[in-house]
Amino acid sequence: MRKTYLPFCLPSIGEEEIAEVADSMRSGWITTGPKVKRFEEEFAAYVGCAHAVAVSSCTAGLHVALTALGIGQGDEVILPTMTFCATANVVVHLGAKPVLVDVKPDFQIDPACVRRAITPRTRAIMPVHYAGQACELDEILDIGVQHRLAVVEDAAHAAGALYRGKKIGTHGHAVAFSFYATKNLTTGEGGMVTTADPELAGRMRLLSLHGMTRDAWKRYTRGAGWEYDVRYAGYKYNMTDIQASIGIHQLHRLDNFIRRRQEIAATYDTAFANLPEVHCPVRRDDRSHVYHLYPVQLDGNGKLDRCSFIAELATAEIGCSVHFIPVHRHSFYREVFGYRTKEFPVAEKLYRGLVSLPLYPKMSEADTQDVIEAVQTAVVRSRSAPVITRAAASA
Repeated sequence: MRKTYLPFCLPSIGEEEIAEVADSMRSGWITTGPKVKRFEEEFAAYVGCAHAVAVSSCTAGLHVALTALGIGQGDEVILPTMTFCATANVVVHLGAKPVLVDVKPDFQIDPACVRRAITPRTRAIMPVHYAGQACELDEILDIGVQHRLAVVEDAAHAAGALYRGKKIGTHGHAVAFSFYATKNLTTGEGGMVTTADPELAGRMRLLSLHGMTRDAWKRYTRGAGWEYDVRYAGYKYNMTDIQASIGIHQLHRLDNFIRRRQEIAATYDTAFANLPEVHCPVRRDDRSHVYHLYPVQLDGNGKLDRCSFIAELATAEIGCSVHFIPVHRHSFYREVFGYRTKEFPVAEKLYRGLVSLPLYPKMSEADTQDVIEAVQTAVVRSRSAPVITRAAASA
């Protein structure tokens, strides 16, 4: 039994990040300024994309991308139901309809479902790279070309991930990343949108700060002009230099973070290989997995109950979570758009046994083994438990 609680996730903040934040604090310039610009340039170079626009969150990035692409009232945007609510919420904010579709058994959006969901009102597809591994992106991009639809990727989980030799961030019309506290690269709160299109990048940049042609750095530094124009009714979505100070050094360490995550995932894979009740994440040969999440599927023939499993891990001082409650299950989307569970059989099956285990670079070998032992103990105990009916499990 552990003596201290192992949180589901902890960020890895080093002395370089702390020193860079202190430098920004001492400089007197703490909002959007030179360090945001530096972070944007370095992130674009890392991804291999021409343009990167720093924003206050991945949600903000998705919002400005869809807005800049002209998505609005009466339009439809196709996205997977197995995602965080923010992916769908931004579509609603624009007056458009989020068209939810089912996923494949690997949690990724099902291209066949995308094809069936297209109507004359469809304007965009918003695939999600779930858990840190890319979806079937080539097929989604082909659908976009065939039907003249924009592809805006939700890459909140996928900073540093590779798809067929190229980093995520270089494929769709726009790609939004999250730097939330739990992500592989964090700025506390924050995000980035990448694109190869200079005009789209320009519109997103303007939209991210009130639609203004000059930000504060361009207005208040020595020799800068005070005049500006407002070209769009934009948003307050800018990143600060304090956040960028963290991001610059997180980016420098990202590949090492990913390697450590992959090591822990490999240890889990090996440890759980002999537990038929625990299905590990699927890995595809033509793409990398950066393991923002390590979601397992519990399948104990009605004996391994998720709630009991999570409670038992908590008793062993191990934190875990569920990613995600599918969007169609939330009351807003049921009541406003009429979505029903029977429309999403694969997502429903995945959700019933879904648990995310702790996995992050700050975990020690001992932490990893504690998780493994807690999972093994919970599974072994479940084998003598009474069978739980589907109705009881979903209650």
